Amino acid sequence: MRTTGVPRCSAGHPGREPARSGRRPAHRWRGRTISGMQQRVLGRTGRSVSEIGLGAWQLGADWGPVDDPIGVIDAAVQSGVTFIDTADVYGDGRSERVIAEYRRRHPDVPLTVATKMGRRVPQVPENYTLAAFREWTDRSRANLDVDVLDLVQLHCPPTPVYDDDAVFDALDTLVAEGRIAAYGVSVETRAQALKAIARPGVATVQIILNMLRLGPLDEVLPAARAAGVGIIARVPLASGLLSGRYDATTTFPPDDHRTYNRHGEAFDVGETFSGVPYEVGLQAVARLAPLVPPGVSMAAFALRWILDQPGVSVVIPGARTPEQARANAAAADLAPLSPATLEAVRAVYDELIAPIVADRW
Repeated sequence: MRTTGVPRCSAGHPGREPARSGRRPAHRWRGRTISGMQQRVLGRTGRSVSEIGLGAWQLGADWGPVDDPIGVIDAAVQSGVTFIDTADVYGDGRSERVIAEYRRRHPDVPLTVATKMGRRVPQVPENYTLAAFREWTDRSRANLDVDVLDLVQLHCPPTPVYDDDAVFDALDTLVAEGRIAAYGVSVETRAQALKAIARPGVATVQIILNMLRLGPLDEVLPAARAAGVGIIARVPLASGLLSGRYDATTTFPPDDHRTYNRHGEAFDVGETFSGVPYEVGLQAVARLAPLVPPGVSMAAFALRWILDQPGVSVVIPGARTPEQARANAAAADLAPLSPATLEAVRAVYDELIAPIVADRW
């Protein structure tokens, strides 16, 4: 197995947003020029990662066919991405194995890979034990072909798990045993996020944050900044709604969660279109579109909005093609949005979206 570097431990700086280590210069690698990207410190892991990462759910399952998953990763890396987020449940480990294959082909590329565990079993608190954690992380270590996992996140566990000291003692044990370098939690709700942030060993919290889900801005991001916990922003394009490419006639393949999970049939409906009814989401996008600067795509605008929120460590858009991966990474080059634009986004959310999602997540 490959052995990952163990990150330095950092408690963060209360009251400050994630430290930024600056744009890395472009460099040559295997005869190619690799773009630099602004770096941010990933919470208590102490690692510097690109502010735009790659979400690897698409590379495993549930988004329709992906013809060239290795090419997607390579395009992201060439564009400056150094952080990839995956999970053991994405394609039952396929996403992890694709990442491992990429690293075998390109062993000198510095990447931080975060995975998640806990969704391959019934969602009851009794399943969250040290023995289970050892089994799950051993499987991910084999899939990713590493001895030490960079970051392992509990994958949206049942709410009682957040109050169970034994769970977090078990995670500390995994660190002490050298199976994982750091751990975090991927959450569904703001209340869960605040409970996770209060745990001293939690390095990161992953939460849905986009222009249709502003709830985390008021409490979660400030609490994370104060505690030195990293924020990983997921579902940044609201399952593609915020790309501006969909309309009322758009259809998705049967194996795409945007078809089979519209009402939460398979998992939390908040993971599909951010829990916003599709038709309402289209209305919001129509209202947001005039705010997009000339020459900028709607998707890039949506990603830039997330990067402008104090406390965000990394945003993890997915991609099904190399072109999408490159376009996502390019959003890091956009200028910060103006205060007037940020206020206008908030106004659209308050009017159309907040009545639907604000009290739920």
